[in-house]
Amino acid sequence: MMSGPPTPPSRVDVEARFAAILDGGQSRDEVDRWATRALRSLECAEVDEVIWWALGVLSGVDLRHGPGGPYLHDDEQVLGWLVEFRKRSAPSGDRPG
Repeated sequence: MMSGPPTPPSRVDVEARFAAILDGGQSRDEVDRWATRALRSLECAEVDEVIWWALGVLSGVDLRHGPGGPYLHDDEQVLGWLVEFRKRSAPSGDRPG
């Protein structure tokens, strides 16, 4: 049985991953692995550019400044990405000028 093309995650699911990092619902490692798997499976698929952008930033969210060091991207930056994701996800008429 052949399966169809891979299905990208929804914007709701992607937003939930950003929130999960910030509220401790998922580890950065879990979200990184999820985003990286999604990116790899969607390489040849047509994907919403907002989803593709978000997967790109979430893939690598667990990187550190060396072994045991602080995260390369702190919670403030993750929150900034979430805000940017919401802006990019807004209908074009709802986006701030």
